[in-house]
Amino acid sequence: MEPKIGVYICKGCDIGKSVDVDKLVEMANGSADVALCKSHDILCGAEGLDLIRNDVGSESLNRVVVGACSLRVFPELFEFGKDVLTDRVNLREQVAWCHPAGDEDKHTLAEDYINMGIAKVKHTAPPEPLIEEINKDILVIGGGMTGMNSAKAAGDAGYKVTLVEKEDKLGGWATKFTKVFPKNPPYHELEDSGYEKLISEIEAHENITIHKSTTVAKTSGQPGQFKVSLQNGSSSSEITVGAIIQASGWKPYDKKKLGHLGYGTSPDVITNIEMEEMVASGELKRPSDGKPVESVAFIQCAGSRDQDHLPYCSAVCCRVSLKQAKYVRQMNPNAKVYVIYKDLRSPAQYEAFYAKVQDDDGIFLTKGEIAGVAKEDDGKMSVDVEETLLGEDVKITADMIVLATGLVPSTKVDEIGETDTETTEEPAEGGDGKLEDGKKAAAGAEMGAQILNLTYRQGTDLPTLKYGFPDSHFICFPYETRRTGIYAAGAVRAPMDLATSANDAYGAALKAIQAIESISEGKAVHPRSGDMTYPDFFMQRCTQCKRCTEECPFGSLDEDEKGNPLPNPLRCRRCGICMGACPERIVSFKNYSVPMVSNMIKSISMPDEFDEKPRILAFVCENDALPCVDMAGIKRMQYNAMVRIIPLRCLGSMNIVWISDALASGFDGVILLGCKKGDDYQCHFVRGSELAETRMDNVKEKLKQLVLEEERVEVHELAINEYHKIPKIFDDFLEVIDTVGPNPYKDM
Repeated sequence: MEPKIGVYICKGCDIGKSVDVDKLVEMANGSADVALCKSHDILCGAEGLDLIRNDVGSESLNRVVVGACSLRVFPELFEFGKDVLTDRVNLREQVAWCHPAGDEDKHTLAEDYINMGIAKVKHTAPPEPLIEEINKDILVIGGGMTGMNSAKAAGDAGYKVTLVEKEDKLGGWATKFTKVFPKNPPYHELEDSGYEKLISEIEAHENITIHKSTTVAKTSGQPGQFKVSLQNGSSSSEITVGAIIQASGWKPYDKKKLGHLGYGTSPDVITNIEMEEMVASGELKRPSDGKPVESVAFIQCAGSRDQDHLPYCSAVCCRVSLKQAKYVRQMNPNAKVYVIYKDLRSPAQYEAFYAKVQDDDGIFLTKGEIAGVAKEDDGKMSVDVEETLLGEDVKITADMIVLATGLVPSTKVDEIGETDTETTEEPAEGGDGKLEDGKKAAAGAEMGAQILNLTYRQGTDLPTLKYGFPDSHFICFPYETRRTGIYAAGAVRAPMDLATSANDAYGAALKAIQAIESISEGKAVHPRSGDMTYPDFFMQRCTQCKRCTEECPFGSLDEDEKGNPLPNPLRCRRCGICMGACPERIVSFKNYSVPMVSNMIKSISMPDEFDEKPRILAFVCENDALPCVDMAGIKRMQYNAMVRIIPLRCLGSMNIVWISDALASGFDGVILLGCKKGDDYQCHFVRGSELAETRMDNVKEKLKQLVLEEERVEVHELAINEYHKIPKIFDDFLEVIDTVGPNPYKDM
């Protein structure tokens, strides 16, 4: 169907006072591509929306351009049916509120944005959702408290759940703890974990099937269609599920690495895990000679918050030691307890628990650094403590030392392919790097802990951060991983206690349900939730360069033996990084493509060099950078009207041909605004900003081919709260362009 475009321009929110709306309407009505253009005082009001709806029906419009506020405002208000494509042109935040009223350049800016909107809808089409038959069952890996709570939450919501536990019983670490932190007011006394009750509930649940002594041998497919092979001894079975929750838990930090704190020098130096085992036995005796324990020293951060061991805080160790201090005092009211800490962390309601422990005269707490641990001639252990709160060095002598060891996620793998405490088997794809059905593993595939045993070419398990926790967008989106439809929960995701892990379990169960239901309707999940597009590959022009398969952050693309991409569309997050990666431009979406943006660029007016009015094109990521631009407008911050902004799904989706098109069209400079990258990245698509900067080498090569200065293209990173930088970034870049001079291609 031929595009039939209607353009509607709002006069509200100072737009009508700032630009000549009548002239904009006249311009749009003069376009051969536009069926009609109208203005209204308040387009977002009932009358304004009815105006558009009536025209869509009576004039058979199938494209609508709304010139009003930001597309981030009222995102669902301007929807006029699945066959009508709507584009939002930002005349408020990016024109009316950030440039002086009545300015000639401001009106030209508004005209350009309207023309860009027209060009955009003309060269796109409404999305057609990909609807496939999917399975709505959920697999939960891990039968500890997190996994059981996730299974129960999903089962209670009416979904069939398969719970897989590698041990021969459920409960995980909770079965080893005599007591847990207080869960009820006034938060003073230790409580039972409640694992027995939870086990009985899920074992009786009609929607939950439990597999004990079972592991996952292989996971293939995509969300809604995961094929999972289960292994129980010599027997195996296969199930199909729609989503997966990985609640595989944690391991204690390797105690053998704590020799500097006395472990291994005497059996009377034990870990907090070994202390739990001792208390569970019902007797508190010194391991070396079996004598009753009269004094205990707890050393906090044993291997945590230490760059030579675990750089992070393990979150629960302080409270574990407070709990175990109470154990000692309850089992021997005459015993003395010493707790030596760097910082004692007992947040939220646990502060009341901490205060209660402090009230015990038999428990001595001090901040300090451990200078040394030694065995005395009388068989006792001594701890030398420096930098104490007392302002002087302290020597503590005790019958036993307990090291508060940290938590290591079960997903952590060291440099030689071993998990922190156990050696794994060979990777699922085998030594030759081959996967099933002729697919190939990527050369840089991450070695996984082999819990999921994915057949993804990018690795056997969830990608991890530098500490071994499954990768996610930790700034905004917990539970999310880089494998669509697979969600991490509990201590495998971050160090946490049992109460926190229960909440985590509910969140992951909800995410799994959202994924299943969204995919069943052909919609994307985080971060473009509800997006019904998907990438189309024009394989006839594919050169097997492998860039799309290697750069996709989410493993959406596998690869055959010839190097052709094998799409798994239900894994796709719709970021468009594959589109930006492809030098042959064979990847496109219905409403987001290389030709679409190229035509938007060509629709922008280009003054000649004698007008002394430069043109700057800004490609802006829609996630953090675009909100910054909007916020600058909301704050009425002023910047140069020579800048034209094109929002991108992700800076990683930027195809280099757009920069080439812009410079060849006469733009004096191109600026890229994306999210933060690096260890503390904020990119919603994980690698977008990083990839955009990597591709700058190709951009520089293109500039050389065009005989243009490298200074004509810049890349900037913005956090979502750095809107105040927008005017300076734009104005400083214009100063650079003023220095290098007009683009020589401007009049060609």
